[in-house]
Amino acid sequence: MAAGAAVVDVMAVDAWEQTRAAVVGWWRRVRPEQADSVELELDRSRDRVLAARPIEDTVTQQAVVDEWSARLHNLVADDPVRVAALRRLLDEELLPALLASRDRAGGPTVMKATASGHGRVYQAGRDQHITER
Repeated sequence: MAAGAAVVDVMAVDAWEQTRAAVVGWWRRVRPEQADSVELELDRSRDRVLAARPIEDTVTQQAVVDEWSARLHNLVADDPVRVAALRRLLDEELLPALLASRDRAGGPTVMKATASGHGRVYQAGRDQHITER
């Protein structure tokens, strides 16, 4: 789930406070009884990510991504309205915050694409050569 990865990526950038508020606010609308504990878990997860990044501990970072991906998946599973709401949160809050922080820091480019049916997506950070027969 892209949302889980985006939440974790934003944990280490300047826009964390506004993003945390957006995620907790969304959670409060979907499952209000869990919002306070989610806020605490987001802060704990952020502490883990911030400790893992400088030492390039990708195992811990991936574990946090997996945890939040699973939480978000379980929250929206089998509910198209929640899936759409999570997609809006990702598109309108998380990705713009991440992109803005990375632009200020000169970080990597984030690309997003969606394909359906038999569609294809080709993305590259630099040169790309595609040969189809």
